[in-house]
Amino acid sequence: MRAVVQRASQAAVHVANEVVGQLTEPGLVVLLGITHEDDEATARKVAEKIYELRILDEERSCASTGAPLLVISQFTLYGSVRKGRRPSWSAAAPGAHSEPLYEYFVSHLRSLGATVATGVFGAMMEVSLTNSGPFTVLVDSADLP
Repeated sequence: MRAVVQRASQAAVHVANEVVGQLTEPGLVVLLGITHEDDEATARKVAEKIYELRILDEERSCASTGAPLLVISQFTLYGSVRKGRRPSWSAAAPGAHSEPLYEYFVSHLRSLGATVATGVFGAMMEVSLTNSGPFTVLVDSADLP
């Protein structure tokens, strides 16, 4: 599982010109990619890591401040550009595997007490955000203990 985590002062996700998820106060935008080997244990580990990361102002976390998260599915995080000019998506898990894990990831964050908004899984989305800092970090389950 890979997540691009951005500290944002505001953010919104639009589908068909409608806002489906947003941050109206400072928090984190999480672009989440899922691969074939990922499971619920992986989702829990990554969700907990992100929720407790001290990357907000004054080195605080969403867990300590109650700052919201906007979680958006992003299969392209597993795109490979090693060969040719067209990315390969073979490392990205298909929707039948990744959608339930995406939903589990979101529900686990909520079970920890997080306020979570989302995009729409598999939809063509327009994401806008104001990156605060700027601050962006990559969280990869392969790098976690």
